[in-house]
Amino acid sequence: MINLFRRKLPIKSCFVNPFQYVSHESKGVIFPASDPLKPYEEPQFRVLATKPYSTSKFPEYEMPTVTWGVVHGRKEKLVSRVIICDYLKSIGIIPDELEEVELPSTVDVMRERVEFLQKIGLTIDDINEYPLMLGCSVRKNIIPVLGYLEKVGIQRSKMGEFVKKYPQVLHASVVVELVPVVRFLRGLDVEKQDIGYVLMKYPDLLGFKLEGTMSTSVAYLVSIGVNPRDIGPMVTQYPYFLGMRVGTMIKPLVEYLVSLGLPKKVLARMFEKRAYLIGYDLEEMVKPNVDCLVSFGVRKEVLASIIAQYPQMLGLPLKAKLSTQQYIFNLKLKIDPEGFARVIERMPQVISLGQNVIMKPVDFLLGRGISVEDVAKMIVKCPQLLALQVGLMKNSFYFFKSEMGRPLKELVEFPEYFTYGLESRIKPRYQRLQHKGIRCSLSWFLNCSDQRFEERLYADYIETEIQGPSFVMGGKLDLPGNQMVSDDEDESDDEILYRRTVSL
Repeated sequence: MINLFRRKLPIKSCFVNPFQYVSHESKGVIFPASDPLKPYEEPQFRVLATKPYSTSKFPEYEMPTVTWGVVHGRKEKLVSRVIICDYLKSIGIIPDELEEVELPSTVDVMRERVEFLQKIGLTIDDINEYPLMLGCSVRKNIIPVLGYLEKVGIQRSKMGEFVKKYPQVLHASVVVELVPVVRFLRGLDVEKQDIGYVLMKYPDLLGFKLEGTMSTSVAYLVSIGVNPRDIGPMVTQYPYFLGMRVGTMIKPLVEYLVSLGLPKKVLARMFEKRAYLIGYDLEEMVKPNVDCLVSFGVRKEVLASIIAQYPQMLGLPLKAKLSTQQYIFNLKLKIDPEGFARVIERMPQVISLGQNVIMKPVDFLLGRGISVEDVAKMIVKCPQLLALQVGLMKNSFYFFKSEMGRPLKELVEFPEYFTYGLESRIKPRYQRLQHKGIRCSLSWFLNCSDQRFEERLYADYIETEIQGPSFVMGGKLDLPGNQMVSDDEDESDDEILYRRTVSL
């Protein structure tokens, strides 16, 4: 009589893949693949042919032949851990941080993990920087994550670099953690083709909670006037602000710049064009640089205008640059420290100009018979001369001498002449003056809008010349004689200020 009560077999080993055996599970009783009527025989394992895991999209990410290993008892696990740690030490990996991490039970599985990580571009040193990545299953963790990252735009050739920057991504769930972040970025108007670039630039974004820092930083920037449609381009340019806390980083910077006289609307336009300004450290960079400007003679009431024109200077090693430029201006151009401060106020970009760039227009003016003292006066009054192309200056000077026949004194008094286009403004306006028989200064017919020039041309008298625009701290642009200039009724005060002072 056949004994229908089968003794439950102890499970000594259970390979998941590729060595599989046929099992029958019924009420906890497991039968081997051999004849079911021979319950006490050792299980006979059948080797099943398996294909490397691959998909049409990611053919090079192959599933390993073994994914986990053998199920052991406590004693066997300790022995396996010692063997695996010895293996890791033999190839240069320090396993100290893996004490609390569940490891596979065989060296073969661990070897395949190491080889897989090396295949995507990581070195032993990279693994030692974050050895916890060895606790990630190739099948369950690494391949799904890498496949999704490639899908959203991370190039396969840069996958190792990405994992090196942010190895914690290997522990992430694609559905629960990665997909929501990518959808959030798309919701901010980050272009689909830019997602990979943004993540490659700042992979830590994948570890942020949507309802936390990222949402609050965006909401605050919108509250100060940043256009919501510009958030996407800002993220593409400088994604790091999504990880900055509003209360400790962004808001204090904004409030300090506002205290200097910059309206929030102007700040918003600056941030839209140069999002990296948000990352300037207030205590380490911005405040010391503002104090440095004041120490070099820049007046406090024009600080806002200077920052609006050249906000990048807040992130420069300003003290060193100003010291160098002041020395050059004093030695080569005979401009004293006070004159240098006025140059900075009118054109702060001078801070970053090289000596060879500065000297080219200076040598041109000196070569035309203008004295060193007069050249210094011209530069202090119009420092934009230092950024002009000498070729254009030659053409304008030739027209001034040959066609207009005016004395050099007029150029010294109005050096801005060189900043106007010869073909677009100087020639056509001068020819119309000649036709009308009007004799006037350079400033009178050049330093005005086209509409104002027409009004002057057909007026019964030549009006007194007025000063150019000036910036008033914390308020609107004050333009003397504003009643005679075309009205800007559709623009707010802040927009006028921004249009006149910010060169982005």
